[in-house]
Amino acid sequence: MNTYRKTPEAVAALNPEQYRVTQQNGTERPGTGALLNNKAPGIYVDIVSGEPLFASSDKFESGCGWPSFTKPIEPANVSALRDTSHGMVRMEVRSAHGDSHLGHVFPDGPRDRGGLRYCINSASLRFVHRDDMDAEGYGAYLDQVKEAP
Repeated sequence: MNTYRKTPEAVAALNPEQYRVTQQNGTERPGTGALLNNKAPGIYVDIVSGEPLFASSDKFESGCGWPSFTKPIEPANVSALRDTSHGMVRMEVRSAHGDSHLGHVFPDGPRDRGGLRYCINSASLRFVHRDDMDAEGYGAYLDQVKEAP
């Protein structure tokens, strides 16, 4: 079983944008994230701790400018906290083990898939392609990732 945690080495390896987003609760500019248009099969993990967060099977195009997902791949790895910053009331999404700021969750996702939209910064994620999941220790999640068409 993998142990997911935040380490000083992992934080030191972040580039400035990844650090700003994950450690300082930042937000990348809409439409700029490297993973926004990724359509490959695989999973998205916390850039700091490596904990599995979202599956490509649950990703959808929301038009908001950030990668959007209908649900976490492992609900225990994602926590939601009330966020009243910037004059708004939202639910912030953080990784449970790495305590990385990921983004926010909104109740305007696809109704037929649960109705939630996890709006997530690319800078907080690392993508693991389906072909590499087993070798990287994520084989238990292969059944949640569809093969590429």
